[in-house]
Order: sequence, then C-alpha cells, then structure tokens
Amino acid sequence: MNTQPVENSISDTRLMIEQSVRDFAAREIKPNISLWDEEQFFPKDVFRKLGELGLMGMLVPEELGGAGLGYDEYVTAIIELSKVDPSIGLSMAAHNSLCTNHILMFGSDEQKKEYLPRLASGEWLGAWGLTEHNTGSDAGNMQTVAIIDGDGWKINGSKNFITNGKSGDVTVLIARTGEPGDKHGATAFIIPQGTPGFTAGRKENKLGMRASETVELIFQDCHIPDSFRIGDVGEGFIQSLKVLDGGRISIAALGVGTAIGAYEAALAYSKERKQFGKSISDFQAIAFKLADMYTDIQASSLLTYHAASMKDRGEKVTLASSVAKYHSSETAVRVANEAVQIFGGYGFVKDYPVEKFYRDSKLCTIGEGTSEIQKMVISKEILRD
Repeated sequence: MNTQPVENSISDTRLMIEQSVRDFAAREIKPNISLWDEEQFFPKDVFRKLGELGLMGMLVPEELGGAGLGYDEYVTAIIELSKVDPSIGLSMAAHNSLCTNHILMFGSDEQKKEYLPRLASGEWLGAWGLTEHNTGSDAGNMQTVAIIDGDGWKINGSKNFITNGKSGDVTVLIARTGEPGDKHGATAFIIPQGTPGFTAGRKENKLGMRASETVELIFQDCHIPDSFRIGDVGEGFIQSLKVLDGGRISIAALGVGTAIGAYEAALAYSKERKQFGKSISDFQAIAFKLADMYTDIQASSLLTYHAASMKDRGEKVTLASSVAKYHSSETAVRVANEAVQIFGGYGFVKDYPVEKFYRDSKLCTIGEGTSEIQKMVISKEILRD
C-alpha cells in the first residue's frame, strides 16, 4: 500500500531517488540488519557506496562535487533508508544535514573547496559536535572551550552522543569562546581526524539505532590553526541553530521512515496471521489500529515534505521543522508500539522486524532536540508578536 503523502506532487527525480535507494537498501542493508544490530557494527563501507549514488552530498552544489538536489529529494532518501534500517538513515542524515551542511552554509570558499567534494563523494564521513555530558539542551553553557593560542586555538573539553564521532574523517565542533550563556559566546571549527589532542572516547551501548555509531569526543590541548575556524568568532551558536532548523527536517524524515517500516511489517503480518479461522486484519480492533497508524503517517509525511518545500524555497523553517520533527517522532513511537501489539508475542522477539523498529523509534523523540524542546520552539514561534 502506498504510504507516500497523497496530496504531495512527486517529481521524476524524487521517484528515481526513491527507487534507487529502495533497491540499494534491499541489496546492501536488509541482509545485514540483525548482525549489525546485535554487534553494534558501524558499516562505514555502506556510506562510501551511498556516496557513489550521490546520497552523501545531496544538498551540495554540483560544482563542489555534490548532487545539487533539494530537501524534497533528501527527505525521500532518508525515508527510504529508514524504512529498512533507521540506523543507516540516522548516520546518513547527520553527515549531510549537520556536518556537511554546516560547512556549506557558513564555511569559507577555501573550506568548501577543501572539504565538501570529499564529504559529498562519501570518501570522507562527517560528524558534528554540539552536545555535552552536563548541558544537553542547555548548549549555551557548554564546557568545551577554545582559547586563542598564538595564531591559532587551543581546545579543551569533551562532547558526547556524537553520531559518526569515531569513524568520522572530519568533525564540525562548536566550542565556547566567550561567556557561558552568551548567544555570541561560541565558535565553530573544522577538526580533521588525526589532529593531535583530538580523540574518540567511549562508544555508547544503546537501546536502539545500534548500527549508528554514537561516541564521546575528547579534546586535550588540541591545537588548531585559525584557518579551521568557520565564520566569525562568536557566531557558532547562531550558526548551529540555523543548521538545526534543517537537521530537524532530517529527523522528521527519519521518524516517517521508521513509522512506515513498522506499519508495513504490521500490515503484512495482520493479513497472514490467522485466528479463529480468519486473518486478524478482519477484526475491527486490529483494522482500527492500522487505520490510526496509516493516518498518523500521512500527517507526518505531509508535515515533513511541507517543511522540506519551505526550506527549498529559502523560507524560514524554524516553526515548520519543529512541528514536523515533533509530530513524526512521536508518530514513530506510537506506530512502532502498535506494530508490536499487532504481532503479539512475536513482536517481542528479534526474529521479527518490529522489535527493532520499536527500539529505534525512541531516538527520534530525543535527537536534535527532545519533544519537550520542540514544544518550546513551537510555542515560542506561535506566540511571537
């Protein structure tokens, strides 16, 4: 059954990407889902192959080695990956919308020419470091500090919950360069892997998204030249908020894909599972669950593609991206929960896919701003004079 939003026009390019990613996921990802999940294995080679398809630099202009596409196509790719394994959708999204997009939006011409072609091709994997152990959503009080040191900078501190943090070839780091709480008190830097004083720490043992790498980053007297700085001193936090506006569209798409994956598994199972001489989908209790799941997915899809269209038109998307992220992430959790219920006891074992969708879905309500933060953003925007 078609789970694409029924009122959204679909371009030929989007249809091509949808089919291409679907074929790729079936061939390269689906046979390995259980192994990667059990072993928390991060399949870096998959992202190099995604780069060969043009999916690691979807938003990067062609003259810088990217695909030169928009958020409409980008959202489609994340949804298709996440329908099969949300872990892969998450890491692909972090690479594109956070690391690569930060450099694209705010990097100098020299930085764009040096880093973007290799990131867009999949030769390099990108990470983005904002969150810290004791700050979380209170990013303005981050403790990772960069101080001027000669003609460069010295960085000390740590970040945590960083997607692609260990395997990333380049990390965009946000460090405090001013007073805590000052919105002009942070600066962004590009930190290549192997920079002295920069190491990856503990890899998190997670509930879900286990094939997506999540690690701690440690900076101990990490000396970097000023050429690694992105934009002006003090603009890092403001840059980050603008990057997150687009990043939340990514997580909205991740939620939509996760929900679709769980829904499609439950729909197929409900038609196959027999009880009292008929398919369980013939029982109103199950049919109504499926109806609610489908309706929620349609709403989340439309909200996500609406935010993507606004982003492609160059409009402000703070409200639209938060609405889409909030609705689709909560939808992913509800749909995955109902999918487990439809499977019954089989939904609780790892032989069936909905157990993993159930575990993976919760991250959508946490990453790139919790549901509570989204409600703060939404209420602030709608109450603005």
